[in-house]
Amino acid sequence: MATLGLENEVVDAAARKSSVAQLKGQNVLLPTTEQLADPSKIPAEITEKLADIDPDEPHPLNLFRVHWFNAADRRSRVEVPNHVVLPKELTGVDAKIVVLFGNRFPMINAHKVLAAYGCLIPRLVTGQFDAAKQRAVWPSTGNYCRGGIAISKLLGCRGVAVLPEGMSEERFNWLDKWTSDTIRTVGTESNVKEIYDKCNELEQDKQNLIFNQFCEFGNYLVHYNVTGTAFKTVFEHLKSERSDLNLAAFVSATGSAGTIAAGDKLKECFGAKIVAAEALECPTMLYNGFGEHNIQGIGDKHVPFIQNVTNSDVVVGVSDHSTDTLNLLFQTDEGRAELRERGIGDDIIEALRDFGLSSICNTLSAIKTAKKLGLGENDVVMTVATDGANLYSTEIEKAKNKYYEGNYTQAQAAQSFDQDLAGADDDNVMVMDERDKNRVFNLGYFTWVEQQGVSVEEFEARRSQDFWVGLRKLIPVWDKMIEEFNAESGVEI
Repeated sequence: MATLGLENEVVDAAARKSSVAQLKGQNVLLPTTEQLADPSKIPAEITEKLADIDPDEPHPLNLFRVHWFNAADRRSRVEVPNHVVLPKELTGVDAKIVVLFGNRFPMINAHKVLAAYGCLIPRLVTGQFDAAKQRAVWPSTGNYCRGGIAISKLLGCRGVAVLPEGMSEERFNWLDKWTSDTIRTVGTESNVKEIYDKCNELEQDKQNLIFNQFCEFGNYLVHYNVTGTAFKTVFEHLKSERSDLNLAAFVSATGSAGTIAAGDKLKECFGAKIVAAEALECPTMLYNGFGEHNIQGIGDKHVPFIQNVTNSDVVVGVSDHSTDTLNLLFQTDEGRAELRERGIGDDIIEALRDFGLSSICNTLSAIKTAKKLGLGENDVVMTVATDGANLYSTEIEKAKNKYYEGNYTQAQAAQSFDQDLAGADDDNVMVMDERDKNRVFNLGYFTWVEQQGVSVEEFEARRSQDFWVGLRKLIPVWDKMIEEFNAESGVEI
């Protein structure tokens, strides 16, 4: 598994020594994943210094904000991660839909900076990546490559973003401020293979190291440990206020299959079902389908290598028509006026500003899951708002022109509420049996074995849950290596 970030010892002492010197020069201290999972373990002197540091500044200490416990101001810290419990007036279901906010993370206003850090750490501390000499290449459809660029800038190394040219303008505006190394590939959200092709080309230059989130197990493990713990904390908080609550399901669009790894922890702790969401216009898992869509950030046309498919329970398809039009409902004056007439409180309307397109997809998937499984008022379905509406401002005008000839009214907002929210049904929802799980798992063969050169043995090993449970022993190993790395760099705060 040498190419997949699973080393547990130093493989290149010279590269590691070079990186130690590089980070010392940049005054970078690395947080452990234990500290990110439980920020109360971050040293007090670091917490005190963070109070004077802008969360959007490329300051090394902002690495210690790469966790779920940031307050809404993204400067201070909370004991329970920020979340919203959506009311039945909005969701139409008795089950409690609980959404954690990903836009509290530093620098990129999205939780993908955590994934980038999770992919970097095993490569850095084992000497696979020389931060002083190599370029870090970050392929994604938007937020992950921004997270990677942010991490690269903090380390003082050269980061390269690779993403489709059709992604939101806001993503490119951010990148223009942080880097001059942006490669635009053909297509939009659905064109992941084109990203892979470009990375395969870049990989011919050994100065480039590809941090491919779709197959870096550091992505899986950091979300299992850090994101899973955050969701566990929120549910335990809710349960402390109402002891009869049951965590019925955890929902996440698959994307690179990092975030959905939190479901493995929640299933282990509470027996929650794991629900994978995807775009109905490109129903890879549901129907072995293909196509184009605009739910930016969720990926498709393939099954990520780090997706624990055989531990999933449900697959949900959501149309980008619904996410586009609900974005108008949630983020325009006309839509908010309609929400108020429907009895939705201003606190919930304000919280919806923290929902981007994939966040809406996750929420709709949670609603559809609740309907399909017949969940009741004691049941909780948890999901994530991966980023906020500020990353999709230009998508509002696009949706108005696409669906409403540029003229969006409250009457159309009412129609969207009835059709896309209240009208969300349990169609295109598959409760998977063992045959379904193995069918979806097998789809990955064509990407990873035939196209990307993974061995059949490495591919098949992931079918068993023993493989995934075995990965978790790497978490404390890497944390110890982080501590040793910090000790050698001698950086003091």
